Amino acid sequence: MKLPNQSKEFTMKSLFTTAAAATFLAVAALTPTLSSAEEVAVTGTFTGANDHITTGGVTVVKTEGGGAIVILDTDFSLDGAPDPSVGFGKDGEYVKASDLGDLVNFGGLQAYVVPASVNVDDFNEVYIWCDEFSVSLGVASLE
Repeated sequence: MKLPNQSKEFTMKSLFTTAAAATFLAVAALTPTLSSAEEVAVTGTFTGANDHITTGGVTVVKTEGGGAIVILDTDFSLDGAPDPSVGFGKDGEYVKASDLGDLVNFGGLQAYVVPASVNVDDFNEVYIWCDEFSVSLGVASLE
């Protein structure tokens, strides 16, 4: 139900924010406990590429059993692009085989489960990638 003073844009933003938070909580609930290894998480900050503005933080969290989750932080933002996806790269090169799926939203908190076929230790960057034009929209070096 829409309140009289709410705009359609505000209602849609609230819906997307709620959906992103619900997705994150569902992933967290269904994912095995965090690894007890000393290096559980790595972080980075996005910078734009190819005339796109991409900002915000990213965290890669390792889970028990060798799994991982990529979390785009609440401050994540992409100015827009066709067909964006999330994946890993190394030393300035995007690796298509590391694709984690389509970007859920152009901004805000989002979580992506890393498939078992992808070893996060093989990479040192997270990419926002345009599949349609095969260009980087943003990259975050992981530390």
